[in-house]
Amino acid sequence: MDVLVNNAGLQVVAPLPDFPPDKFTLIQRVMVEAPFRLVKLVLPHMYDRGWGRIVNISSVHGLVASPYKAAYVTAKHGLEGLSKVTALEGASFGVTSNCVNPAFVRTPMVDKQIADQARANGIPESEVVEKIMLDRAAIKKLIEPEQVAELVAYLCSPPATFITGSSIMIDGGWTAH
Repeated sequence: MDVLVNNAGLQVVAPLPDFPPDKFTLIQRVMVEAPFRLVKLVLPHMYDRGWGRIVNISSVHGLVASPYKAAYVTAKHGLEGLSKVTALEGASFGVTSNCVNPAFVRTPMVDKQIADQARANGIPESEVVEKIMLDRAAIKKLIEPEQVAELVAYLCSPPATFITGSSIMIDGGWTAH
């Protein structure tokens, strides 16, 4: 294994008093524990080879919070920490570890949270993308999956050798505020 991309994610949108504890635990297991186990598994091979790339698909929510996303924000912050520790430990072995931090990407996961966001924010579903997801973005469009994939590919290329321990935003200006 020369390249590992941790991209699993799921979302539950609910206020903290109503947040299901079992869903909180599941999200931590999928989005923090599973990447930890995968990194632990691949690092010995990467170290032996003297080269490796680990890219963690984090989120703007790995660096900032939004209401009603306690488990997701917590997990993405944890993934950020794991990525930085991996970068520090792997550097002398030629292994880089970075996070890619998109805002809202046009995926089934985003589509599925529209109804939950509408309910949590008390607005119609038809207004969620504009008023919740794109409200903070300077570029008022959802990110396409291909745009994220191109950034991941670059991080795995030879010119990206000195990019490690970084969190690279691809958010249309969402975090520029």
